Amino acid sequence: MTAVVEGLGVHVPPRIVTNDELSRTLDTNDEWIRTRTGIAQRHWADPGTSTADLATEAGARALKSAGGGECDAVIVATMTPDRICPATAPEVAARLGLPHVAAFDVGAVCTGFVYALATATGLIAAGIAGRVLVIGAEVMSAVLDPDDRSSTVIFGDGAGALVLRAGDPDELGAVGPFDLGSDGEGADLIEIPAGGSRLPTGRDQPARAQHYFRMDGREVYRHAIPRMVESSRAVLAKAGMQVADVDRLVGHQANARILNAVGERLGVPTERCTVNIDRYGNTSGATIPLALADAGLVAGDRVLLTAFGGGLTWGSALLTWPDLASA
Repeated sequence: MTAVVEGLGVHVPPRIVTNDELSRTLDTNDEWIRTRTGIAQRHWADPGTSTADLATEAGARALKSAGGGECDAVIVATMTPDRICPATAPEVAARLGLPHVAAFDVGAVCTGFVYALATATGLIAAGIAGRVLVIGAEVMSAVLDPDDRSSTVIFGDGAGALVLRAGDPDELGAVGPFDLGSDGEGADLIEIPAGGSRLPTGRDQPARAQHYFRMDGREVYRHAIPRMVESSRAVLAKAGMQVADVDRLVGHQANARILNAVGERLGVPTERCTVNIDRYGNTSGATIPLALADAGLVAGDRVLLTAFGGGLTWGSALLTWPDLASA
């Protein structure tokens, strides 16, 4: 028994923030942003719109795509939960009309969706759940320093979800195997320093800047490419597959240069690499489902997912694309 994809849904807030708009308040311009990141625009949520709001909409669309019905668990991958406590997933489950099911968050930053897929697949394989809703959702705009050009131009808001059901490893939609990893020695390369138990809010109040997301872009770039390539190769080896067997590479949309470098090192032709960061920016845990929705996949396509994020964390997975209804 394994997990099989039977529904996909995505949602982004309607507000589009262009590079030109950001250049009015930051020392930057459209050419600078496009050249370094590949981003032309991103979606930002209006004040008062939370991660749960985006997750609920994406989850509802995924369930509709799957033909409706109940789920045994809801997993939300996010680094921007509505609150530090409790998790966002239980509220999302309740809003979706799924009361009393198992519901929890996964915190692996940009690798979160791959980790959540692996967790859901494990629940199904162990017989704990027969059907799981996996959501990646972020309101990154809520944690960005408006004066920090290096991060503010990169990130966007959005959500995407997959419905997984128990099924046969040989059928369309089957998920796996997986490769997951981490390196806590690089924990300070991608972080929001304050707000947790190390620098709690309200006690010797941390500086304002420590409540914002920050990233050492140069070091992250140096780590991301080899980790994503190594993880991709590892998961292909587990499946007994070659790069030539992959119909579509769907990587975490961190930066266009990173995506291009990963594809080149793996030997995946450009036309088989999905890139939509130009329209959405980096939506952290939501990038992979958003990219799946834009990848132009057809039933039977063999898809390689790979991601790298804070922790440091990384992970890859394989799946065979099913014949899905749109939602």
